[in-house]
Amino acid sequence: MPTVAYLANQFPSPVEPYVAQEIQELRRRAVIVIPCSARPCETGLDPSLHLFSSETLYLQPLQLMLLIQAVCMCLIKFSCLKEFFRRALLQGNEPLGRRLRALLHTWLGVYYALLLGRSGAEHIHVHHGYFGSWIAMVAARFLGIEFSMTLHGSDLLLHPAYLDTKLEQCKFCVTISEFNKRHILEQYPEIQADKIIVRRMGVDIVECPSPQIPVEPRLFSLLAVGRLHRVKDHAFLIRACQLLKNRNIRFECVIAGEGPERASIEQLISNLGLQSNIRLPGHLSSQRLDQYYAAADAVVLTSRSEGIPLVLMEAMARGRPVLAPAITGVPELVLHGKNGFLYQPGSLEDFVAQVESIYHSRSPLRSLGKSARKHVLQHFNREKNLAAFCDLFLTQVNLGHIRPVERRSHESPVLQ
Repeated sequence: MPTVAYLANQFPSPVEPYVAQEIQELRRRAVIVIPCSARPCETGLDPSLHLFSSETLYLQPLQLMLLIQAVCMCLIKFSCLKEFFRRALLQGNEPLGRRLRALLHTWLGVYYALLLGRSGAEHIHVHHGYFGSWIAMVAARFLGIEFSMTLHGSDLLLHPAYLDTKLEQCKFCVTISEFNKRHILEQYPEIQADKIIVRRMGVDIVECPSPQIPVEPRLFSLLAVGRLHRVKDHAFLIRACQLLKNRNIRFECVIAGEGPERASIEQLISNLGLQSNIRLPGHLSSQRLDQYYAAADAVVLTSRSEGIPLVLMEAMARGRPVLAPAITGVPELVLHGKNGFLYQPGSLEDFVAQVESIYHSRSPLRSLGKSARKHVLQHFNREKNLAAFCDLFLTQVNLGHIRPVERRSHESPVLQ
């Protein structure tokens, strides 16, 4: 059976379910997949992810003797790796700090190759174009195999470090939107167009219960779901809430998620006197999140950069109105006025105007919710899109002869 190493910056992760889903589907097709993570395992994982964490090959904590061996192998195999050292240190216009990190990641790439050892990996696939993709690229060269990668959003648009080299060296690159593909071909015209392949992500199409009309008037409910990170720009949402309050809109806003920006978000809420309007319940299980989706009058997104967000797909699959910025691949999912709403990026006034429009049109929006659900069903169905991705993957790595098999327990090779 073929063996593939699957590397993510951090795995398993509750905010990146697609990595685990792809591993499961490849295993269903009789591929041995070695889950790998550049960073240590997260704490407090859902029980459904515990099995993955127990079988994942972690680069950290680093093993001293293997690090020393990696240094020696960098010297012995220098001729094999010299173009990566040259690109990291001498070519391009990256700042010194970035160059030094690339040098470190070259070393870690050899370390990763040694960790894979005798696993028999025939291919490495890496999610995101961050530092893990450089590590995968180096490891693949060291092992004499090929690598591929999936590019999502910020890894391509905000942090494309050394992406020219990664795109040149990879066997193929999957990306999740037509916008991303156009961007890649515009920014890196030397890359062959057929090397960049669009495969959309998707969500499960759940049952959509009929909406309940409340007996008594209730607060208008906004829901935002996402990691509390600067790129999600929750500060923009909080300032919009201040404008809604000033305009006498009776509302509540729930921002579900955890992350490094929690303290600053809490401080801004306090400074603007919005403690009674905005709640931060933290990371929610899928069951609890379903309850919040059901109660939401609108699901909103205020990110500065995105691929095509799963949260919008989930909301639309449940027939909920969504409001998002008209950026990147979002308009491929949200068709303004037909299955959701878009606002001009960075415009508080336009965002608030769209919210007010939804507020005054709650009941007539049911047909829009049906259109949203239909659009997701047709174009962002997880089962169909996951199968299409695996068909592509097996063909591209010359494993297309592998046939699906009965679903089985997840087994992985024992790595020494």
